[in-house]
Amino acid sequence: MNQVLSNTAPAASAVEMTYPSPLREFVSSFSHNKGAVAGFCFLLLMVLAAVLAPWLAPHDPLMQFRDHMLQPPAWQEGGSVTYLLGTDEAGRDIVSRLMHGARLSLVIGFSAVIITLVPGILLGLVAAFFPNTAGRLLMRLADIMMSLPSVLLAIAIMAVLGPGITNAMIAIAVVGLPGYMRIVRASAMSELNRDYVMASRVSGAGVLRLMFIAVLPNCMAPLIVQATLGFSSAILDIAALGFLGLGVQPPAPEWGTMLATARDYITSAWWVVTFPGLTILLTVLAINLVGDGLRDALDPKLKRAA
Repeated sequence: MNQVLSNTAPAASAVEMTYPSPLREFVSSFSHNKGAVAGFCFLLLMVLAAVLAPWLAPHDPLMQFRDHMLQPPAWQEGGSVTYLLGTDEAGRDIVSRLMHGARLSLVIGFSAVIITLVPGILLGLVAAFFPNTAGRLLMRLADIMMSLPSVLLAIAIMAVLGPGITNAMIAIAVVGLPGYMRIVRASAMSELNRDYVMASRVSGAGVLRLMFIAVLPNCMAPLIVQATLGFSSAILDIAALGFLGLGVQPPAPEWGTMLATARDYITSAWWVVTFPGLTILLTVLAINLVGDGLRDALDPKLKRAA
């Protein structure tokens, strides 16, 4: 008997050593998605450009070069490129404004997601644990909010609160709240029938402990994916509000505001509209690709199918 145990022990230890850790398995699964890796690299470049904008930007984003208004891209003087992407209608360098605009757009989008995430988790857990009382009221409220177009609802909120960065973040957070509530409620209700929740109830765990210790950690995978996709939606919403004049106010360098001030020059100066629009497009596309990669890497059902 001792000899059999001694023979099986090295095999068991070898299996334990070769079994990948959850973090390593996640990184391996995410790295196999080429689109997600490309989106992550582009998003990382945008974050670095935003953080290092005061040092990397060639000019002050608010400085006006009156002698070079609506200068086309790669305009040269003395053999050196002065304005890589040209200048806008006020003679401001577009590259510098895009880099500083990334700071505003990314910070506002991230802050809006955080502001939405906390009440979304709380209300979703309450709706799951009390489905017949608070759950019905919260879900009907979510249905009403989701029946309205997101941009229209954000505009209505901004009309009440007034234009500004803080009010824009609040409006975007309110618009995204029903989606988080529904995801948390659905994930939590599926977890409430699990054996470990039943065991926690029998052992005397209270409602708060069940919510935040037992159930919530097992709902994080869909929440992470939703937060990533909500980040891209928040960037689009803040750009839309800025385009309508309700978000960040000029002359602040924000991508949507840049599009709004340049719409009169679409035919005469294509670069003034093209580069801010491309920046928004590529950033949102990169975030969506990262969200798809996170979904594939965090969903065990997709792993089994692969």
